[in-house]
Amino acid sequence: MNVWESIKMAFDSIFAHKLRSFLTMLGIVIGVASVIIIVSIGQGGEAQLTKAFAGTGNTITVMPSAEMQLSEGGALPPDLFTEGDIRALERLPEVKRVLALSYSTADIRYRDETLEGGIVFGINDNGILEMDQRKLSEGSGFRTADFLSGSAGALVSSDIRDELFDGKSPVGSIIRIGNRPVVVKGVLEPMEGLFSGFQQTEIYLPYRTWQSVFGQGRISQLTLQVENPDQIQAAGEKAVDLLNRRHNTEDGYQVLNLEQITEGISRVARIMTIIIGSIGSISLLVGGIGVMNIMLVSVTERTREIGIRMALGATRTQILLQFLIESITLSVIGGAIGILLGYGVSGLISLLSPWPVTVSLPVALGGLLFSVLFGVVFGLLPANKAARLHPIECLRYE
Repeated sequence: MNVWESIKMAFDSIFAHKLRSFLTMLGIVIGVASVIIIVSIGQGGEAQLTKAFAGTGNTITVMPSAEMQLSEGGALPPDLFTEGDIRALERLPEVKRVLALSYSTADIRYRDETLEGGIVFGINDNGILEMDQRKLSEGSGFRTADFLSGSAGALVSSDIRDELFDGKSPVGSIIRIGNRPVVVKGVLEPMEGLFSGFQQTEIYLPYRTWQSVFGQGRISQLTLQVENPDQIQAAGEKAVDLLNRRHNTEDGYQVLNLEQITEGISRVARIMTIIIGSIGSISLLVGGIGVMNIMLVSVTERTREIGIRMALGATRTQILLQFLIESITLSVIGGAIGILLGYGVSGLISLLSPWPVTVSLPVALGGLLFSVLFGVVFGLLPANKAARLHPIECLRYE
């Protein structure tokens, strides 16, 4: 009896007891499907986190060090960054451009409507919006002349349009930030992906306009874009050294490398996926025990059949192989169904929720491989029991 005959006999046995075979495979199906779903959600989340925190371009953010914050009692000095710092950093050979960001809060008014506590950002370059992947849904963005002249124009978030203008286009309308009238130039699209549920009232102004609105020139954050990703470390070290010299400090500044943050987040996401996937794989173990149990029952039921086959010349190896192949077949069919179920549920999750789901081929192949492995491991005991039966005792069995 060759392998193909054993496979055919395995299918005959499975289809002869359809319900029992299905219930036996159910543990494998649920185990494989759950692992695929969990890993797919984890990989999708990792990709989304990476996209959300990495932004676009090769960037590093310069920020005050813990030592500076402690020395200032937790409050940051008003001259943390200056326009002179920006010009000096722009002269570094590795730096492509310097993106400055200021922010404060203010009430936003339009006619008789008021939104309290809106976050107002002042930016010196459109690169800030590009880095955060913010796009316009209507209107126009800032031009270079707007940054140079301090044009009283603003880009507003979609919730300002919805709250103050009842969803109608605000482009060209005049709003008041505090007591300063500002013309709405455009509306930003809602944030997507990971932060889609955290929309906030926000307005972007050219930096000089922000200065005139709030009567101050404080710069809260500097982000450097470099020409080459290989120059990120060198640019960061030079920027910190330059700022420490300009502000007469030793360790007043440090850099925040978004690439390193992204790698750390991805590493944590992968670890969490492995942990949760391992918990989900417990159902695979339960399914394997179910396969072993039903194969032991099958050996008992087919004792006379085993005796007859041995009497006709079947060797112990052939008997062992027959039941082992049947166990593997049960597990592989269950694994295949589990893969299809995992793909289907993952796709449904992706359609019905904003959370991305990434189903990879290696995960599916891994699920199938584990099904075969479980079929072998949990099929060895029943197959060995069948092979060790004595032909005479088998023929006497009722």
